[in-house]
Amino acid sequence: MTMIMNEADVIDRIFAHMDAKTTDAGERVWREPVENYRSIERFNAEIELLRRLPVPFCPSAALPEAGSFIARTAAQTPIVAVRGDDGVVRAFRNACRHRGMAVASGSGCARAFVCPYHAWTYGLDGNLKHIPGREGFPDIDMKAHGLVPVTAEERGGLVFITQETPVSNGALDAMPEILSPLQDMFATDEYSDAANWKLIAETSMEGYHIKSLHNRSFYPYGLDNTNIVEISGLNSRIIFPFRRINKLRDIPREKRRMNGTTADVYLLFPNANVAVLSNHTQLTIMEPISPSETHSIVYRVRNLDAHGEPVDLEAAKRDALFVKDFGIEEDREAARTIQAGISSKANSHFTFGHYEKAIVHFHQNLTGQLEKRS
Repeated sequence: MTMIMNEADVIDRIFAHMDAKTTDAGERVWREPVENYRSIERFNAEIELLRRLPVPFCPSAALPEAGSFIARTAAQTPIVAVRGDDGVVRAFRNACRHRGMAVASGSGCARAFVCPYHAWTYGLDGNLKHIPGREGFPDIDMKAHGLVPVTAEERGGLVFITQETPVSNGALDAMPEILSPLQDMFATDEYSDAANWKLIAETSMEGYHIKSLHNRSFYPYGLDNTNIVEISGLNSRIIFPFRRINKLRDIPREKRRMNGTTADVYLLFPNANVAVLSNHTQLTIMEPISPSETHSIVYRVRNLDAHGEPVDLEAAKRDALFVKDFGIEEDREAARTIQAGISSKANSHFTFGHYEKAIVHFHQNLTGQLEKRS
């Protein structure tokens, strides 16, 4: 996911758009069938695709030390990810090999995973270590009854998990360092919405709605329909400039830095994004529950200051609270309202135009990947 433009070029392009009252635009219009937001057949195909793609599971910072783990459901599959004694992150299907009960819940730090049903015990490497009343299972092969692994990879400060045989190899080879090892996680959040996961995802993929939907939240600080969009394979990045970027006009080009003057949203195909904001960065994963329900998990880490040190924690918390209580709430309400309106039968298709370049790219890729599987 190597991005082409450097900071100076991005800033030049933003100023050019601001002066000309233009924005990055796509080359085509996309018409997405409304049925794709409510069809159970399409939903099941999307879940299967999610299991065969490397999908972000959490930031590396969420697993800071040996034994740190997170257990949650991903693509309708219970998964536990843990950092081993060797520093390597591994992931497993969260089910005991005895009777299938989850061996981990929530998050924390553990020396082993002990099934709460019968206390079968597994090491951080997933190996079965202990069976109470071992004599009652005389023929069991301990080595063959470890937790079932899934593929876990750390790239760009994120932990990616691929549950099934991958659709294709090399998807993460060009992943940039989005998060620094020095960034620490300070908050998590979860919420559910009565909306298809794609409607939730689409809200962060364009700036065409900033003035109308976010008139009292983001728009006083940002710009309407003024964005930079970079495409890289299945992924993309959309840059939302703040009004304060104008202060950089008086700084020599070679000394200009974007830090704090834009919000950069990396769209990690298909169901995650990383939003780099003023004082914090948030990873959001949109987990499909049904064609009309989505469960979102948000992990928040502190940004680094000009000296490479984490910013003040209270500043990061204030930044996160503003984004959560205003912009995100407005986006979620929009997605829920659209989902409710689908039953009106007013539209056979949703139309995404030239100002929605990243959404068009997303739907092209999603359709293409699903067609490969059919």
